[in-house]
Amino acid sequence: MKVGRFEIEQLSEGIFEVFDDGIFQKIDSADITARQQKPGIKKQSSAIGINPILIRDGKHNVLLDTGLGWGLDHKSSYTDTSNLLTNLDIFGLAPSDITHVVLSHLHFDHAAGSTYVDSNTSTQPTMSYANYFIQKKEWYYALEQVGKKKQISGAGYELDEFYKLAAEDKLVMITDTYFELLPGIELIRTGGHTPGHQIVKIQDSGETAYFLGDLVPSEHHLNHYAMRHMDVDPIQSKKAKTLILRQAVKEKSLMLFYHSVHAKAGMLEQDKDKKFILREING
Repeated sequence: MKVGRFEIEQLSEGIFEVFDDGIFQKIDSADITARQQKPGIKKQSSAIGINPILIRDGKHNVLLDTGLGWGLDHKSSYTDTSNLLTNLDIFGLAPSDITHVVLSHLHFDHAAGSTYVDSNTSTQPTMSYANYFIQKKEWYYALEQVGKKKQISGAGYELDEFYKLAAEDKLVMITDTYFELLPGIELIRTGGHTPGHQIVKIQDSGETAYFLGDLVPSEHHLNHYAMRHMDVDPIQSKKAKTLILRQAVKEKSLMLFYHSVHAKAGMLEQDKDKKFILREING
């Protein structure tokens, strides 16, 4: 996918079943179909994708969220699995080629791939030459939540690995609502899902794309403004979604979804009833 000078690629760690207790289990599309066809089974889980984003402009390689990171650790029990290494290799890149990492927030399903444990059992940055850009408000909120019972289904903070990034000055703490990462790439703090949640706007040559993190996790959430079981502040989520989606329609924007299983990207439009719809694209 192209947005002006930017090449945008959706990476994928696969499809996962997320249980009410926050456990993730990798599944495939056949598993999803089989579960849907079993009558009378109480729904205790949901299927989601894990889809980080790679942005390239010839000079910079920017990664948006880092996934679960299964299989990155030395002697990991997760073998033959999709992760940042395998995904970047498809495009002829290694983690050391990444110049910037943006984390929408620090829930482990978005951020756990930021580090790995090496053969000496030491924690190392997965993207060794990149800085990691997060909202300062998110960092301090995450520190407060460590060890607390999860209030949001399937969400949690596991920050042990991030202390290494902080100690090595790899974390860039953003305090502005709007922050220019690079010309044409802007980070926007929305709050809502978490206090320091941020999205990414990509714009060049009259074309626009949005990476929405967990503000709008998938195409199925486009017309669901309040997700009380997911958002720390549902009212703020609703406000932010309303503003962003209306603006995105005006800009005829490409939407990029982190948790979609099927329609991972598409052009945002509205139907005659003013409902948001997604026109899927190829490439």
